[in-house]
Amino acid sequence: MENKSSYQINEQGVLGEVKIADDVIAVIAGIAATEVTGVARMCGNITNELVSKLGVNNLSKGVKVVVENHHVRVNLALELDYGVSIPEISKKVQDRVKAAIENMTGLKVREVNVRVTGVAAEEE
Repeated sequence: MENKSSYQINEQGVLGEVKIADDVIAVIAGIAATEVTGVARMCGNITNELVSKLGVNNLSKGVKVVVENHHVRVNLALELDYGVSIPEISKKVQDRVKAAIENMTGLKVREVNVRVTGVAAEEE
């Protein structure tokens, strides 16, 4: 069974209903998070460079989305680049993910929780 969140297009609901799969919101969050400089990858080794090879649906790895009453809660698992400020990068990720979801879906983001699962050392 596919998880779907729904909300009305307008306040009266005259135009109908828009249903957005939770996986779509997770992909939006994953793409937004990997756009932040300092994020090495999502949990599961997904980066923007691999999107074309692996497909967009793989960007939902490391992302959990819960939608309740038009409000979204997002949990992200990230690996950051070595040497970056974890609080600074986490704040940037939270801001970017919140803005992307709200702009693209019209839903309000209540929480963006970031869990740093590792640090990626530079490869030579």
